[in-house]
Amino acid sequence: MREGRNWGGASLVLPAFVLVAAFLLAPLALILRYSFDLHDPIKLMKGVFSTQNYVQAVADPFYQDVLLTTANIAALSTVIVMLLAFPVAYYISRLESQRLRGWLIILTVLPLLLGNAVRSAAWMIVMGTKGVANALLLSVGLIEEPIKILYTPTAVVIGLVSVLLPFAIITLQSVMDSIPSSLEEAGQSLGHSPLRTVYGVVLPLAMPGVAAAAAICFALAMNAYATPVLIGGPTMQMMGPVVYGQIAKANNWPFGSTLACILMFVTLVLTIVSTRFLSRKYF
Repeated sequence: MREGRNWGGASLVLPAFVLVAAFLLAPLALILRYSFDLHDPIKLMKGVFSTQNYVQAVADPFYQDVLLTTANIAALSTVIVMLLAFPVAYYISRLESQRLRGWLIILTVLPLLLGNAVRSAAWMIVMGTKGVANALLLSVGLIEEPIKILYTPTAVVIGLVSVLLPFAIITLQSVMDSIPSSLEEAGQSLGHSPLRTVYGVVLPLAMPGVAAAAAICFALAMNAYATPVLIGGPTMQMMGPVVYGQIAKANNWPFGSTLACILMFVTLVLTIVSTRFLSRKYF
């Protein structure tokens, strides 16, 4: 009977595994193979096996700076998102009114119905020299002339935070729903303030969700494309647009695949290291 159940479970998982292997693992394996090829202006690839692309990508200061800039912006965006998402998720999870709770969840998920390009275009209108932000600052007298917000690293961080915030809120809110409010009541009965109770009781218990949400946000920020291109402008170099430029504009598929593999590897390593650090400290 146990063998029959195992075979039954395997038969249910097999179609999903085949789809994942066909549409995700196979293209990734193909990109990995392309990364060890060499560019040919006529045939696109020479059909050889070489590590020259990796040596060039690692040794070139330009791509080092691009990768470092991408990692810094992704890390900063993730930290800001987690600081903003935690209190919002906590508030939603502790609401007694199910109707209000449902509306807040809908409002949180609503921005995800729009594409990143549409949201980035909206931010361009807000952060432009003659945009809403500068007009508001000028009207209240905080500035005397328009300041440059658009096409700066700050603008990219703001755009990424707006994109990532719904993912973090939904992830954290689902985790906090599983934390009994009786634990907070017990902490407050021992003389702790509400803020200290959240910091000392809720936060440690929610750290698995915090780690998961941070990993998701960091991975999405590292691989962002539309936001850096539209909000960062041509001078803002991040890995996503650079990979696209090598493959779609320069037709250098091998080197573009190399940059894509490096981006995936660095994202995976940084995510694993941060998760392990949090797991040792809190889990």
